[in-house]
Amino acid sequence: MHKVSILNQFSPLGLQQLDTNHYSISLGEITPDCEMLLVRSALLYNIKLPKSLKVVGRAGIGVDNIPVAELTQRGIPVLNTPGANANAVKELVLAGMLLAARRLCSAWQFTKNLSLPQSELEQAVEKQKKAFVGHEISGKTLGVIGLGAIGVKVANAALSLGMRVIGYDPEISVQRAWELSAGVEQAKTLESLLAQTDYISCHVPLTEKTKHLINSKRLATMKAGVILLNFARADIIEESALIAALREEKVSAYVCDFPAESLQTLNSVIALPHLGASTKEAEENCARMVIRHAKEFIESGNIINSINFPEVVLPRGSAHRICIVNANIPNMLGQVSTKLAQFDYNIIDMMNKSKENMAYTLIDVEKPVSSEVISSIQAIAGIISVWVIEANQ
Repeated sequence: MHKVSILNQFSPLGLQQLDTNHYSISLGEITPDCEMLLVRSALLYNIKLPKSLKVVGRAGIGVDNIPVAELTQRGIPVLNTPGANANAVKELVLAGMLLAARRLCSAWQFTKNLSLPQSELEQAVEKQKKAFVGHEISGKTLGVIGLGAIGVKVANAALSLGMRVIGYDPEISVQRAWELSAGVEQAKTLESLLAQTDYISCHVPLTEKTKHLINSKRLATMKAGVILLNFARADIIEESALIAALREEKVSAYVCDFPAESLQTLNSVIALPHLGASTKEAEENCARMVIRHAKEFIESGNIINSINFPEVVLPRGSAHRICIVNANIPNMLGQVSTKLAQFDYNIIDMMNKSKENMAYTLIDVEKPVSSEVISSIQAIAGIISVWVIEANQ
């Protein structure tokens, strides 16, 4: 029986994938014998994680709440759910563009604050409505920075709404390139995108490379009156530079999912309470995806959508599978193969991949694996963890 700990509320449709004949679920606590840990926003820093832990699954994209470096050193994959909430975020980005283009938030606030008899109400509305004149997004140019699962959907949707769309992503994957509409133009540099767009939407992960990607220098290259949308991470945009640009009306509106005290008093800011993935459908998609992939790891050793391990998927070649996590250093496979040969084990199939300082290997052998073999492999310098998965275990 595999032990699963879940620290946040998960969609029942996702939890249905955990067959209670094979999985024991604990809600709201991490049990001492936990193998699979599932979270959404729960903070795992300063929590002692059990030695039995094999995999951590995050129902979402960001892993700021998870001590990834510590888990990597222990040989524990951290899984997330890229693309599972992409449609939810896409729709919110489109809503954000329309909110800003038509000045809907200030217009709604104006009418909400009117406490007048009907005849006076109508007069007040007719008198003041010119203050909320906006513009149409059709015919305008949208720049999309980052063409991952969300960025591609935003670009394609904006194109269908009659916008000219320019995309920038020097690291676009083959899969996303196939999904991207042929009508989306390619920007050779970020600066060329910034200089010719009326709207800019950011869809990149927060890394050392992307922190303050939009700064004072790049804000200066934008069109006057540009509308900036950020549904990725707050620190992608340099806050002090953004505030200056808003006050100078270089940026006419900033729409984001990250409220900040320094932005609260600026009328040109529309800050939503982190609603990007807050739909029933997105929560269900994330729960189902992370549980499916965590189960795949527990039952087959295959790694899908890990942020700290390589993707390794090996179809079963036998009922006996050895899973090995080791430092990415020379001759590790040679030493493991030698150990198996010494114990008269024949390798049916094998896959090895590495990611930065970590390597992961799956080996299918023709007979059951003894504890003596496991101990022998574990004793090799550089091996972090070794375990065996038997088919139908």
